[in-house]
Amino acid sequence: MAASMDFKTNVDQACRAAEQFVNIYYETIDKRRRVLTKLYLDKATLVWNGNAVSGQPALMEFFEMLPSSEFQITMLDCQPVHEQATEGQTTVLVVTSGTVKFDGNKQRFFNQNFLLTAQATPTLTVWKIASDCFRFQDWASL
Repeated sequence: MAASMDFKTNVDQACRAAEQFVNIYYETIDKRRRVLTKLYLDKATLVWNGNAVSGQPALMEFFEMLPSSEFQITMLDCQPVHEQATEGQTTVLVVTSGTVKFDGNKQRFFNQNFLLTAQATPTLTVWKIASDCFRFQDWASL
């Protein structure tokens, strides 16, 4: 029973972290994009509709090229990733979906998956993006 309680506690903590993260991430991409890469690890990867971008400088360049955006999140799910799969690093899988309207384009549905890792200091835990995968969901109708 204790193991299942620990797992439930981990799930609850992961979901709280995911909710906070998602609020910060989408507000930042919409309103303060120049600081968005601060949410990513130095060697983070992004796969945006099949196009891979890796590392802080490339991420910054990529996000600067995107038109301004308005994201609306309709679904959020999360789960802790077992420490055996992440070499002991506290990691959470966050899955979101919703709609986005980029300036000059029609509103589109999207899915986005994040792997977040905890960067802990003695006084604070900061969640950073290790991996980010974004995909439009209406590509077949283009």
